Amino acid sequence: MTDRPDLGPRKAAVLRAVVESYVRSGEPVGSETIAEHSGLGVSSATIRNEMAALEEMGYLSHPHTSAGRIPTDAGYRHYVDALPVGGKLREVQRREIASHFAKAILDLEEVLKGSVQLLSRLTQYAGLAVPPGASDEQLVRLELIDMGPTLMVLAIGQHGRVDKQIVDHPERLEPHSVARAEARAQAVRGLTYLEAQARLLQIAAEAPGEEHDLLLTVADVLRIASVGERSGHVVVGGVANLADETQDWRRATLRRLFESLEHEQELLHVLQDVSDSGEVKVTIGGEHPSTGEWEASIVTAPFRSGEQTVGTIGIVGPTRMDYLSAMASVRSVAERLTEVATELDA
Repeated sequence: MTDRPDLGPRKAAVLRAVVESYVRSGEPVGSETIAEHSGLGVSSATIRNEMAALEEMGYLSHPHTSAGRIPTDAGYRHYVDALPVGGKLREVQRREIASHFAKAILDLEEVLKGSVQLLSRLTQYAGLAVPPGASDEQLVRLELIDMGPTLMVLAIGQHGRVDKQIVDHPERLEPHSVARAEARAQAVRGLTYLEAQARLLQIAAEAPGEEHDLLLTVADVLRIASVGERSGHVVVGGVANLADETQDWRRATLRRLFESLEHEQELLHVLQDVSDSGEVKVTIGGEHPSTGEWEASIVTAPFRSGEQTVGTIGIVGPTRMDYLSAMASVRSVAERLTEVATELDA
């Protein structure tokens, strides 16, 4: 990103007033509006000069059809970087988050699905989440169930993930072989899916014929689960909220974003690019190729189990976003998800 000169206090105050006015109204902002409502105590002529300087510095732009100005991506970035850390939620938002997480929690992915809908309601943008992948999730339960003509392999992960597969019952299988194979397989509990798959192959190599084949089947179920999730997936909610922005967001921009929301892997790559090991992160417009194409911003935060980052939660919406509220909402939900994930792992 291009380095830009620091702003003095007055230019910074004018820029903040322009951003906040534009977020509220969606209309280009004139100097008279800032002079009347910002409380800066200077004339509209002085503000007009400051706005012209901000435009020259790249923080504001001037739509051809209007006398007012709107923030650029750089303007939003300066505004976001100057926001106080840990912005406060409104009381109604706090109550809604508390109510959501007061429910009985058994499955982290189900909680995530509800959480993206919650974030969407809180912010009126689309909620996004990247859940933990199977390859990194620990197995807490592994069963091999004899169902007569078929066998069922059941694997349950630490975050409530469930994988099951029905396989044909091998011919001339001794009744006790299933129980013995299942008993051998218990050695992999507490390992991740990938670790368990490798350990099962080792155990199978030392097991007698029928048990050997059954253990290979169990290992293959874990392999399929790991391969299917290794590239990850995205939970999306509240996409319809974005349609409310059509008056201010060009239809072509909205169409490109909707197409990306439908192509999960593209969206996943964006979230992986913009996420890091820090706290709340804001990616604005052209700071990433995809968000630049969408004229969108993404606000994300990691959630953890103990000290380990296990997933990402966030929102996507137009660059004309209520960043303070969005960041506070994402931060709060991520903190509660961290509590949930840590509790489920305990």
